[in-house]
Amino acid sequence: MNTLIVAGLLLVLLGLAYRLGWAKSRSLVTPEGARIHSRPQYHGTLTALWTLGPALLVLAVWAYFSPGVTHWYAVSQIPSDILVELDQAGLNRQLQRIRDLASGYGVPGDLQPFEATAGANLGRFQLLSFLIMTAATAGLGVLGLSFAQRRIGVRLRARNEVERAVSWLLIACSAVAIVTTLGIVASLVTEAFRFFTYVSPLDFFFGTVWAPRFSSTGAGDAGQYGLLPLLAGTLMISAIAMLVAVPVGLMAAIYLNQYAHRSVRAVVKPVIEILAGIPTIVYGFFALVTVGPFLRDFGNAIGLNISATSALTAGLVMGVMIVPFISSLSDDILNQVPRTLRDGAYGLGATQSETIRNVLLPAALPGIVGAFLLAVSRAIGETMIVVLAAGNSPILRGNPLEPVSTITVSIVNQLTGDTDFTGPQSLVAFALGLTLFIMTLCLNIVALYIVRRFREQYE
Repeated sequence: MNTLIVAGLLLVLLGLAYRLGWAKSRSLVTPEGARIHSRPQYHGTLTALWTLGPALLVLAVWAYFSPGVTHWYAVSQIPSDILVELDQAGLNRQLQRIRDLASGYGVPGDLQPFEATAGANLGRFQLLSFLIMTAATAGLGVLGLSFAQRRIGVRLRARNEVERAVSWLLIACSAVAIVTTLGIVASLVTEAFRFFTYVSPLDFFFGTVWAPRFSSTGAGDAGQYGLLPLLAGTLMISAIAMLVAVPVGLMAAIYLNQYAHRSVRAVVKPVIEILAGIPTIVYGFFALVTVGPFLRDFGNAIGLNISATSALTAGLVMGVMIVPFISSLSDDILNQVPRTLRDGAYGLGATQSETIRNVLLPAALPGIVGAFLLAVSRAIGETMIVVLAAGNSPILRGNPLEPVSTITVSIVNQLTGDTDFTGPQSLVAFALGLTLFIMTLCLNIVALYIVRRFREQYE
């Protein structure tokens, strides 16, 4: 409820500020033809920005300090003789009971004499702090509005200031993505280095046995953490998926782009893209219940021993899941090829298939490589399908008809249950995640090289 009130207050301030700024800017245009530097909408937007900035500043300060202040006040409501007897877990339970009482919820068990009073006092304190925050937000917003209103004049370059503010906003949004990436990399590298204090990097990257033990965090009982079985399983399943998805997706894109009638395309393309919206856990169930038993029975019929949960099962289903990514992206890329290239090929006497092979695909190759890269990254990072369909057998083998395990499945296994991140059993997940990150980065570098090389040829 408090969030809705704050959001409504901000919307009212924004609407009022924009309207007042726009109206004052319009009033500066006289019948004699006096001209202002910027259009009224820029003055309204600038007024709204000056109103929104101080209000958001108050909300940010309140969001940062409010939890600590509320915690301090709740602790102060517990009598000192009871407080000294509580450990951290007991204090957390007691504070939760007080917060529940302040929110109007019931609490289990009998109430201690001070709890009802503490809950009522905390409720009043939270209400008072919210009212103060709301008043400060509205007050600073009105002050910002008043200041922006006084600045509006014939010579005010409102458009320049609005565009500058928008550019800073875009820079901030870009910085969020960059900082997030750096934070992910820093966390992976830091925890991976902690893991390598327990296990040698040579044993990890070149080991052929994956057998972690959870009995102890000591080096002698840590188990074996060879990456090669997991890496082999990941690459095997990804290769099978790409062998299914690349030809099917690319040929589907070529058909939809060059051969299909408009009415057929209007039906087939949305149907293919529906596959991208199906949750991966559903694909996993489909592989476990339908595809796996079918492959097992088919293998028995032709004299092959195919396990129901195997790299082949996971790879086939994952390939079906990836088809819409390649198909949709490749179709959009083929649409971007200039029509003049195709018309020129037809004018020289080329057939439709020759035009596709010799003109259309080479011209669209950079974008198609990007689509393949997205598909490979999705295959390498897929979890739920391989959890259910691959068999979770971390053994180094080259037979796709047998169960295997992957890096993502092992990350899930190592982080399942109670983890304290003090031993190699849980820290190995960060080393595995860093390995996946490096693999994806290498794929990006290779794809970028291919894109630049062929883009120079066809532009």
